[in-house]
Amino acid sequence: MIKELRVSNDAMDDPSELRRRMADEGYLFFKQLQNPDKMRALRQEMMATIQRVGWLIGDTDPMDAIADVTKQCTEGDLGYSAGYGEVYKLNAFHRSAHWPEVTEMVEKIVGRPIMPHPQKIARIWFPKYTEHTTPTHQDFVHFQGSFETYTCWAPVGDCPIELGGLAVIPGSHKVNRVLEHHFSLGAGSLVVDTDEHPEIDPVWHSTNYEAGDTLIFPALTIHKALPNYTEDKLRLSLDNRYQAVGDPIAEHMLEPHGPSGLGWDDVYATWRDDELKYYWRKYDNPVVARDWSYSDKGFAEALDMARGGNEQALYRLRQTIDNTPGTPRAEQALAVLAEMGIA
Repeated sequence: MIKELRVSNDAMDDPSELRRRMADEGYLFFKQLQNPDKMRALRQEMMATIQRVGWLIGDTDPMDAIADVTKQCTEGDLGYSAGYGEVYKLNAFHRSAHWPEVTEMVEKIVGRPIMPHPQKIARIWFPKYTEHTTPTHQDFVHFQGSFETYTCWAPVGDCPIELGGLAVIPGSHKVNRVLEHHFSLGAGSLVVDTDEHPEIDPVWHSTNYEAGDTLIFPALTIHKALPNYTEDKLRLSLDNRYQAVGDPIAEHMLEPHGPSGLGWDDVYATWRDDELKYYWRKYDNPVVARDWSYSDKGFAEALDMARGGNEQALYRLRQTIDNTPGTPRAEQALAVLAEMGIA
């Protein structure tokens, strides 16, 4: 059973109450924090691009997001990067993370000047591909830097439960530590098993999101995506991060999102203005090295599980071989498949 998110629009002008609720519940949810018309305009541009790359049925209105389910792919798949990269180049997509209604709200919550992370993320999820749904996790294992890094998640358009919005466990951030994560399919490839942590009451909260609705939470709050159970609808959302100026940021968060396969020169190639190019360089945020231990542990588990015949782990190994040939992980994956006599 999924419970409703608490709506905090009543506290939008009360920073102390916003901080109290965030400290208590580990999230804040706002109805139409972002202008729905602006969000729909962004949806039009992003979905039109997604249609051009072939992921939507060609003779349909892109706003309806009618997916070509024969093109199913996700982060980590070889076929995903080319399409995602075209979306990732859109200036409007990057600019949306800087909309003042978002940055001003995050600043109220943090109580200090903030910086949007340059690594913006769009999530594009096909229907009938549920085993690749983003698993239960804490964001810190992926984005690192500071526990006080905040994720701002928003659907680009309406997102009812069956389309697969985000769900959180209220109060789960109070563990005040990074929990053990294990191998999984889905974005990030890491999952928390809440059964291993009896101090966490795994009661999930979500809602039927509407355009402009916004969910904000810190890096230790446990959350997941819900499966996209629709017959033919693509789910599109924004997944951006913010932190106080002066707090550390992990080095990889200064680069484009990995699945795009792009560098910043590629992203900026068609932009008509320079306002957001390398904007983060004017902020004083100490840069720290990426901690690969979380990812390395998950991949080591995938290798072991593949030896036992686990189909999801075998999928992950083949994905690694196809998408990152010649890397140490690809070589490890090839060696395991060779041990098993699998081509």
